Amino acid sequence: MVKTQSLNGEVSAKELAELFGISDRSVRELHDRGTVKKSARGRYLLTESVQLYTAHLRGVAAGRGGEGGVLDLTVERARLAKEQADAVSLKNAVMRRELVPVSDVEREWMSVGRQVRSGMLAVPSRVRQSLPHLTAFDADLIDREIRDALTGLADNDSDHEVAVGDVVESDAAAKAKVVGVD
Repeated sequence: MVKTQSLNGEVSAKELAELFGISDRSVRELHDRGTVKKSARGRYLLTESVQLYTAHLRGVAAGRGGEGGVLDLTVERARLAKEQADAVSLKNAVMRRELVPVSDVEREWMSVGRQVRSGMLAVPSRVRQSLPHLTAFDADLIDREIRDALTGLADNDSDHEVAVGDVVESDAAAKAKVVGVD
């Protein structure tokens, strides 16, 4: 057991190592990093060294110290906690119907698209019934223009693909954000 005369005194590397519960070599390494204070060859200032070493240990425990592994572990734990919180948040948003699966949105839009397409393709025959003096050439021209327009829209739609399994904001949630309701 280390016996010191005074807290303001000097101790050897061996005594300081015994007090800290580390090896003599570790004391020298701590000195090289500025974590203990040397007074002379092989002698260390007790009070200053204890204060510096405890400050170092507090920094390591808080994730601010020079111990790379501890710092990495702290960062990784924080990252994991954030990812877990994000996952729970997404799950809750889906349960509140603020987010819906992309497949549901895609299916609904496909249905709307089919209805629009059917309505647009029916235009030439409805116009022909309403305007008896319309020639077959005119009706075919209208039909061709509508089909070209629909084809053009279908080609542009492929630019806006969403990855399978994605989730999008529901219509109700989007409207709530527009009017400022949370």
